[in-house]
Amino acid sequence: MVHNLSENHSLVSNWISELRDVTVQNDRMRFRKNIERIGEVIAYEMSKHMLSKINNVTTPLGQHASKVLAEQPVLATILRAGLPLHQGMLNYFDKADNAFISAYRKHHDDGSFEISIEYLSCPDLNNRILILADPMLATGASLVETIQAITKTQKPKEIHIAVAIASKKGIETVEAALGKNIPIWCGDIDDILNDKSYIVPGLGDAGDLAYGTKMQS
Repeated sequence: MVHNLSENHSLVSNWISELRDVTVQNDRMRFRKNIERIGEVIAYEMSKHMLSKINNVTTPLGQHASKVLAEQPVLATILRAGLPLHQGMLNYFDKADNAFISAYRKHHDDGSFEISIEYLSCPDLNNRILILADPMLATGASLVETIQAITKTQKPKEIHIAVAIASKKGIETVEAALGKNIPIWCGDIDDILNDKSYIVPGLGDAGDLAYGTKMQS
């Protein structure tokens, strides 16, 4: 259930290359736009696997039985780094409902960290398609904690994960915790996590590159 959009060359792999490139990363607008573009392509690829229905449309010259989405998904993202990827998906799923989650690594003096979830704003997710966007799937801890927090009270009928870059370890963590029935859509997959749990070669801190550095908590 893992869809790696860089397995075959396309514009996605070009945009991923720019996201990684330190000579391009100084341009925050370009960085955000490339992540947004990846979100658009992921949304398009997802739409091919979603159920459709026939909608009879009146044209100036007659009627047409048009295929349209049978239902709109709910687009969720983890603040703040996920916002450009979320916006890209919203550009294409432009009638979708939206959800926002504050989940971050809370670091300890010994170098370890835990995932803190402080805010969740969402519509009713019961029996709906939920798409959770986050640019980097590193350890997988944030996504697992977020999905587990959501499904304590809500029961989506489908959950999809959308990321720009995933690590193999992160994919394994998600599948071990949540099963292999959750599709993971990613722009590319890297092999390694370093001792700080960052993806290598990755691209660095997506939130900082998109919006500037922040104070550490």
